[in-house]
Amino acid sequence: MNTSSPIHVGAVLFEGFELLDFFGPLEMFGLLEGAAKITVVAEKTGAVKSSSGPCGMAEATMADSGGFDVLLIPGGIGTRKEMANPQFLAELKRLVEASRVVATVRTGSFLLARTGLLDGRKATSNKRVFQQVKTYAPKVEWIVKARWVQDDKYFTSSGVSAGIDMALAVIAKLCGRETSLQIASRAEYEWHEDSSWDPFAAVAGL
Repeated sequence: MNTSSPIHVGAVLFEGFELLDFFGPLEMFGLLEGAAKITVVAEKTGAVKSSSGPCGMAEATMADSGGFDVLLIPGGIGTRKEMANPQFLAELKRLVEASRVVATVRTGSFLLARTGLLDGRKATSNKRVFQQVKTYAPKVEWIVKARWVQDDKYFTSSGVSAGIDMALAVIAKLCGRETSLQIASRAEYEWHEDSSWDPFAAVAGL
């Protein structure tokens, strides 16, 4: 990837998204300052309500957007509705195919899996709904114990804060590990670099 130009991050919003799934990773990319550009997309422009109440603001539609250097797909209770939304899934699939790196947080992997593009690939998701995700997408090789999983251009992460660790891993891939360490330090965040570090699988009884 040519890092002389800003990394263009596209972040997908939908009603009922999880706040930290979305804003946590974006904060890491935002700390790249001029080295990253973030565009928030949704089916319609304007305010999009999260599962906790506060809104995110979509500045562009999915239909009017091309591919991105990084496409971020958050999770949240709203994924259940969008999994049955063929128009949303069709636009998401197009964006996924056109993007160079795709990163999901928690049940965002449900949405990615519903496009069929994870079939035959390794992935992870929220441990509390792991049995459901295996039912929804049986052709995906779901990894139970993982903070995040990378398979080619696809990065999928586990619980809410795991998305921040994954975002730093994506930044390390694109800009180098030292950059990610600097960003984590600025954020006063302890980056779990080991993608297999996952004490929460046992907590969830997996």
